[in-house]
Amino acid sequence: MTTTLKGKTVVVLGGTSGIGLSTAKAAIAHGASVVVTSSQAAKVDAAVSRLGPSATGEVSDLLDEAQTHALFERIGALDHLVFTAGESLTIGPLGQMDLASVRKAFELRVFGAMCAAKHAARRIRPGGSIVLTHGIAGTRPHAGWTVGSTVCGAMESFTRALAVELAPIRVNAVSPGFVRTPLWGASIPEVDLEALYRDAGAKLLVGRVGEPDEIAQAYVYLMESGFSSGQTVVVDGGGVLT
Repeated sequence: MTTTLKGKTVVVLGGTSGIGLSTAKAAIAHGASVVVTSSQAAKVDAAVSRLGPSATGEVSDLLDEAQTHALFERIGALDHLVFTAGESLTIGPLGQMDLASVRKAFELRVFGAMCAAKHAARRIRPGGSIVLTHGIAGTRPHAGWTVGSTVCGAMESFTRALAVELAPIRVNAVSPGFVRTPLWGASIPEVDLEALYRDAGAKLLVGRVGEPDEIAQAYVYLMESGFSSGQTVVVDGGGVLT
């Protein structure tokens, strides 16, 4: 059976920018009420203003388990949890990294997701789901991507294991390729960023990098697809083949 998002409550952790914000917009377009979160109040306020009356926001640091627990206490029952929170993947030769930075790479993307699932699962209504996020680096690593690839691989395994543990709650993941999001622009000048998008896109089968709205459709599909669990949907412009 295919479910619908009409009248459902969708919680998007990391839903104030990039793929998360686009997923919140797409869920609202499909009839859902959405809760978006960030650790920064200003980002929450800006996102809710953009999303309109079907959205509310919560401030929570997903690295703090007490705050995550309190977040879901405030939200109460929900239908779908989407985890898009994350910092830029850690890139560089492993031999040049200190172990503290390696551990930090796992904190939000892996342990933050585990903590969110832990506290949200019992509040998910029948027919609901969890949609996680990793990336194609776990399948198609490049030199210097040892840590980032391992983070993605861990999340793919977590998706499958959690689907078994929480059944019949469905658990799936989206694996984006190179997408135009604020994560890439955090430390790169705009002129260099555009060159990066152009060069990276030219190597993909579709000839360009992805847009957040395109990736958001995969999250909506997994929320609405009642027969999908333990799966990863790859949306990468052919990146794993290049």
